[in-house]
Amino acid sequence: MAILIDAPNWWHRERWWGHMVSDESYDELHAFAEVLGIPRRAFERDHYDIPAHIHETAIEAGAQLVGSKELVTRLREAGLRRPKRAPDARSEPRTQMGQGPSGGSDGGTTTH
Repeated sequence: MAILIDAPNWWHRERWWGHMVSDESYDELHAFAEVLGIPRRAFERDHYDIPAHIHETAIEAGAQLVGSKELVTRLREAGLRRPKRAPDARSEPRTQMGQGPSGGSDGGTTTH
């Protein structure tokens, strides 16, 4: 079992970010993040967002670099994936098929 990280390929808030997960448990993930000094607020559902400047430190501490698809696959296989939920169809009225209340397209969603 391992701590997994992917490359910091997501630009947000003026820096590059990657993801860090465990394929063992959330406890293992939280403990590893604490060793790196990553605050708990960086945890989102099933992963930590880690900035590029911590990336090499995570690898040196034992994190395994994998591709983003492998990271998600291994997270899912471990039963630890918590995907974003689609909004309840009843919670947002639709004015026309494929359009939200403002009349604009809902568009696709991007998972970071």
